[in-house]
Amino acid sequence: MEVLETTIDGATIKETEEFITYLREVKKTSRNTELSYKRDLVKLENYLASQGINDVTRVSVTILQSYILYMERSGFASATVSRNIASIKAFFHFLFRKGYIKEDISEDLKAPKIEKKLPEILTTEEVNRLLEQPRGATPKDLRDRAMLELLYATGIRVSELISLNLSDVNLQVGYIMCRDARKERVVPFGAPAKRALGEYIKNARPMMIADQSSDVLFTNCSGQPMSRQGFWKLVKYYARKAGITSDITPHTLRHSFAAHLVENGADLRSVQEMLGHSDISTTQIYANMSQNRLREVYAKNFPRG
Repeated sequence: MEVLETTIDGATIKETEEFITYLREVKKTSRNTELSYKRDLVKLENYLASQGINDVTRVSVTILQSYILYMERSGFASATVSRNIASIKAFFHFLFRKGYIKEDISEDLKAPKIEKKLPEILTTEEVNRLLEQPRGATPKDLRDRAMLELLYATGIRVSELISLNLSDVNLQVGYIMCRDARKERVVPFGAPAKRALGEYIKNARPMMIADQSSDVLFTNCSGQPMSRQGFWKLVKYYARKAGITSDITPHTLRHSFAAHLVENGADLRSVQEMLGHSDISTTQIYANMSQNRLREVYAKNFPRG
């Protein structure tokens, strides 16, 4: 994603790039987060340029509020507007700390209220049908089965799944080591995932990987590391074969993992730790889903419901 090519006096391309470098090298944000910030700031700079503002010191609270209003009237979703506001606040706070502006004018910006939608999850029967789809014994079948089983068994993010190394897997004990920019966590997995993963490592990975000295766990059919897009297509393909009509993504399996754990009595703190959530309020949504489902079952089956 390119930043604005327009030359702007004050905090412009150089400071934007300095902010992105700060995120990457100091805050240790992921590449996706970095690109998200950059996209948001490019949109802001484009708006400012359209208003004849070529110097960030001329930006006022009123201008920022008019930009937010412009986004809302343009039909941007509340979540998108909220994310842009977060990017703006982070950028202007950075500019203030660096001395590029005299005050942080973004402090009082308010994000719109977002109605939290319950995530899409699969039933256990649908999960079973999905995991049964890679039925063959080819290296690709073994890889696909191992990836699907491991994703559902651990609830890790697809980015974490495709970033796993062979050295991150402890088959004997049954856990993987996941790492992100901030921390690492140990996530256990059960017997089905252990069998599928062991079979893949022994009988498929040596045939699929291009560089035998590489530590990468999962590769595509060309022997290179699996991409997010490649795995997304894989999930879509097997969902169709399983007759699943809802529009699922790899993240649906993460949601399903968490919801099924909570539904079967797992405590929220343990689920939070396995998912890698920094705030338990993010995990709380699965408890709410479980309560909603119990109410639905009660209303449907209890004679005096």
